[in-house]
Amino acid sequence: MLTVSGIHTFYGPIEALRGVSIEVRQGEIVTLIGANGAGKSTLLMTVCGNPQARRGAVNFEGQDITQMSTHKIVRLGIAHAPEGRRIFPRMTVLENLQMGAYIGGDEQFRKEIDRVFNLFPVLANRRNQRGGTLSGGEQQMLAIARALMSRPRLLLLDEPSLGLAPMLVKQIFATIREINEREKVTVLLVEQNAFHALKLASRGYVIVNGRIALSGTGAELLANREVRAAYLEGGAH
Repeated sequence: MLTVSGIHTFYGPIEALRGVSIEVRQGEIVTLIGANGAGKSTLLMTVCGNPQARRGAVNFEGQDITQMSTHKIVRLGIAHAPEGRRIFPRMTVLENLQMGAYIGGDEQFRKEIDRVFNLFPVLANRRNQRGGTLSGGEQQMLAIARALMSRPRLLLLDEPSLGLAPMLVKQIFATIREINEREKVTVLLVEQNAFHALKLASRGYVIVNGRIALSGTGAELLANREVRAAYLEGGAH
């Protein structure tokens, strides 16, 4: 479904991604783990076209999207829930969801609203509440729900568990599994909570200083000594 081949991404003169290659197959949950500043978020943003890779290629369902603009990439079926949620705090839950909706009629919009409210019942109860007054967990649910409003086939999730209490972390990961299994959405997940992410994932990659250092199934990476030492010490909650 998604093939990233030897991409190099820069912020000015700084090379953030150095020949990164990954693959996401249809129906999978693939996770990307690594330390802060390793290039995880940059990889997701590069897939979405902002910033664009200077070298290498990004292909989605056989189409080269490397130099494509972000709004065109979204129309192809990729959605991104960025790190830090980035909801609109002064807008209601319903208005936030409208901002994520793919262009379509009222009937289609109602269908998508019903779908995300079924996944996130708490948002249905908060539909007229301003986003900024929601709890951290509810804001994260809203960010994911907003991304789902465009009916993506590939969902990019950036640190969905960041800053959440352990019980909410488990709830968020259970919802990601449900989105993958029930909604048939392929997921590329960036996550610092390596234990939960690798337990959930079909496959995973470890990124270090802008390069892929390791790859394997979720179980293989969970059992890997280097991964355990670097990312799982005290993290199995």
